[in-house]
Amino acid sequence: MAKVMALALLGLGLAVFRDHRSSYQTRLNAFREVKPVELPNCNLIKGIETGSEDLEILPNGLAFISSGLKYPGIKSFGPDKPGKILLMDLNEKDPTVLELKITESAFDLSSFNPHGISTFTDEDNTVYLLVVNHPDFKSTVELFKFQEEEKSLLHLKTIRHKLLPNVNDIVAIGPEHFYATNDHYFIDPYLRSWEIYLGLAWSYVVFYGPNEVQVVADSFDFANGINISPDGKYVYIAELLAHKIHVYEKHANWTLTLLKTLVFDTLVDNISVDRATGDLWVGCHPNGMKIFFYDSEDPPGSEVLRIQNILTEEPKVTVVYAENGTTLLGSAVASVYKGKLLIGTVFHKALYCEL
Repeated sequence: MAKVMALALLGLGLAVFRDHRSSYQTRLNAFREVKPVELPNCNLIKGIETGSEDLEILPNGLAFISSGLKYPGIKSFGPDKPGKILLMDLNEKDPTVLELKITESAFDLSSFNPHGISTFTDEDNTVYLLVVNHPDFKSTVELFKFQEEEKSLLHLKTIRHKLLPNVNDIVAIGPEHFYATNDHYFIDPYLRSWEIYLGLAWSYVVFYGPNEVQVVADSFDFANGINISPDGKYVYIAELLAHKIHVYEKHANWTLTLLKTLVFDTLVDNISVDRATGDLWVGCHPNGMKIFFYDSEDPPGSEVLRIQNILTEEPKVTVVYAENGTTLLGSAVASVYKGKLLIGTVFHKALYCEL
């Protein structure tokens, strides 16, 4: 009898394991192949070799790019090099990148590991840059002031909070006010890996202000990109492993109410919003297994979606760009400015296209 019970328990355990493995493969889109969608006028950006994980373009065409991310479980082509923030002027005929100098001596440049970024411009046209940072794989938000003449960033403040343990992306709504996604619930690397494997939808979104910090949305399977509509009324959140983008209404007390959810056949990463049209541009991973388990012989592909009229009953979703890793490895973000498109990657190069 004991032997029968042991075999039954073993069978049950194997069945549960198979179910979780199947769920894990489904959530990672492990078996999807990319159908290429080409753009005719694209070139790789010189000077970007170790990632362009997030980017933001100001209304005047200046683009900030975070580069050099080291993230647990993800490939890095510069594991011993600190990260950096790059600047591009999209008004130039052949724009190039410039590394912005960080001018605060107390800031530890050697451990700078930038992830998501966002900007805020005040009434005096002072530009503030908020950057998710992972020094020693911890989680902080760094506040900088952009000094355009000097082409530098003045470090103003490091923000830490117990509700910001694993920040992925950020959207600024003031110099020290922002919404942030936490992509994991657990801090411990071992527990983080099981969190992803088991599909524990425990990650969440936080509103941060100097005098108030609160969880405003939760139950995400890897909360990732976040952004806000041009009128400031709606917040968009990407749920990477559920292949979803959620639309929330933002209230005066900073809380959020879910309005609708869009589902895709791809892993949605960072979200950019066209300031002129309100369209969403999303960097995506068509096959997430290839991102988390990098193989140079079978590299991760890239995909860029454009979502028009997202607040209507029938949003229009267009695959603007897609390829199988021959040019870009793992697109994480895409953003437009006056007919020009930038596509960034988690750990690889970046692409500049004229639409």
